[in-house]
Amino acid sequence: MIKILLADDSLLVRSILKDLFSSANDIEVIGEARNGREAVDMTGSLRPDLVIMDIMMPVLDGLAAIEEIMASCPTPILVLSGALDNREVNQAFEAIKKGALDVMEKPVDMFGLDLPEVRERILNKVRMLSRIRVIGHRHRRAMEPKTELASQGTERTMLVIGASTGGPKAVLSILKTLPPDFKGSVFVVQHISNGFAAGFAGWLNRESRIKVRLAEEGDVPRPGEVLVAPNHRHIVLQDGKIALLDGEPVNSCRPSIDVFFKSFSLESCRHVVAVLLTGMGRDGAEGLNEIHRMGGLSIAQNEQSSVVFGMPRAAIALGGVDHVLSLDEIPGAINKLFSR
Repeated sequence: MIKILLADDSLLVRSILKDLFSSANDIEVIGEARNGREAVDMTGSLRPDLVIMDIMMPVLDGLAAIEEIMASCPTPILVLSGALDNREVNQAFEAIKKGALDVMEKPVDMFGLDLPEVRERILNKVRMLSRIRVIGHRHRRAMEPKTELASQGTERTMLVIGASTGGPKAVLSILKTLPPDFKGSVFVVQHISNGFAAGFAGWLNRESRIKVRLAEEGDVPRPGEVLVAPNHRHIVLQDGKIALLDGEPVNSCRPSIDVFFKSFSLESCRHVVAVLLTGMGRDGAEGLNEIHRMGGLSIAQNEQSSVVFGMPRAAIALGGVDHVLSLDEIPGAINKLFSR
């Protein structure tokens, strides 16, 4: 049985969520916190498998509560954002920076939850996050890679990054190390809840020294610029330009990392450094293998530093990974490769 702690100052929201979880025979709400201080205390005493956290709460807000929980009793946390305006979304990503695993939009009424796909999406998210073992939040300094990187005598001009669960903070830790005059063009495909891609790009842009924005149809890769895949669309590189497609989900994902990685031609692959980070499932594994096969350099995050080792593990099993590095080692590897 998955034990859930609800932390929200709204009785209505807590009632809606309890009704939702009552329909699942494997999920139990074991406590309700009305403010951040209660959330911290109840997490320590009840030891839930997952905390569903609001940000705007009295006494102690959600951000401070997350920080205390991750310091004293590390627990998986799902943040529910009350609105998709800039302030709420910015705070949601600050919550991820402090240790929350993921963000979703808060259900505002029962009508939306009557839709089977909406209910199933929330239930599946809860089931997935509750299985993740989290550790206390720590700030780490980027390290140099321990292994010698094979340059293969090729100039690297494109950095492509794929990530899923646990990815936003991992992606940020890499982009923050890139200098303003970074010589490569950068692409990020992050599996993220509907409506949060633009906020994710804006958050990365504020936290990084390099320009980050949401990718648009017809964009041309430019050195020193990061393009982030939007919600609901596959992103591909066609004839040197970005195209956004409305195809069916691949690996249950749209955007799909595999779709993007596989869109590189033989010629462009030779100039690519591809990085596959933490995530559930296997999206990106075949694409990373394809980039490796066509002459690109492939890096997978190691198990010890991954929140979920699913996607990197699948890529390693295919035999197409040049280097398996910790999250601390990846930034040094990237900067070394692109400084040559």
